[in-house]
Amino acid sequence: MGDLLINLLASVIAGTAVWLAGFLLRRRKLNQARAFFGLTAGARCLLVVSRHASSPREFSVHRRDVAALVELATIARECGAHADRVGENQPTGEIGRLTEFCVGGPGGASPRSVTHVRAILRGVTYETFDEEKRRRSFTVGGTEYVYSPETSYVLLARFWGPVGGRPVFFIGGLTAGSNLAGARYLATHHPELARTYGIDRPFALVLRIVEPAAYGTDFTELVADVTDVAFQPARAAEPAGAQGHQRTPAS
Repeated sequence: MGDLLINLLASVIAGTAVWLAGFLLRRRKLNQARAFFGLTAGARCLLVVSRHASSPREFSVHRRDVAALVELATIARECGAHADRVGENQPTGEIGRLTEFCVGGPGGASPRSVTHVRAILRGVTYETFDEEKRRRSFTVGGTEYVYSPETSYVLLARFWGPVGGRPVFFIGGLTAGSNLAGARYLATHHPELARTYGIDRPFALVLRIVEPAAYGTDFTELVADVTDVAFQPARAAEPAGAQGHQRTPAS
C-alpha cells in the first residue's frame, strides 16, 4: 500500500512538472510573439487592404487577400489582440499608434502602400501595372523582381514611423496570391525572424513564390535580405531658388 501511494505521488509530481514546463514554454512563445508584433492582450491592430483592382465595388477584396487577412487576424487572435479591417479609403490614424498589417503592393490599388513606399521604403520602386505591357515588378537596390506565370515575388517588411510606437508589417506582393504567400510566411516564420531581428530592428525581405499555379503558396522561399537598401534616408531639400539656376559663363 505504501509503495502504491509513493508511485502515485511520483506520477502526480511528474505530471505536474511536465504540465508546468509546457505551460511556461507556451507562455514564453506567446510573450515573444507579442513583443515581435508589438501586440498586447486586449490591444487593437489594423488590417489595411486594398480593394479588388478589377472590381467596381468600393469594398470588394480579392479572395486571396481575404485569405491573407485571415492569416494575419489569426496572429492577432493568438496574441490576445483584436484586428480591425480598414479599407483603402478609410482613415487609419497616425503611424505607430497601433500595430498595422498593410497588405497589397502600390502597383495595385493601395494608397496606404504607396505612402509607405514613398515615405519609408525609399529604396523600393514598384512599377505601375500596365494593361498593355501586362508587366508587374518591383526593384530594390538595382535588382528587378518580375512576375511570370512560373514565379512571383512579395516584399515582406517591418518598420516604424519617425516617432516609433507600434510596428508596421508591409506585405507588398505582385499578385494577390503572393500577398497570401507573404502573410503565411510571416505567420509561420516569425519565431526565426524574431531571433534574427529581435523586437526593435526593421527588416525587408524578398520572397519568391515558385510555380504558384501548381503549388499555390506551398513553395515560398527567401530570395534576399534587402534591409540595407530598402530603407534609404530622405534626400536633403534643395535651397530655395537653386533649382534651374545656372551660372552664366564668362564672355
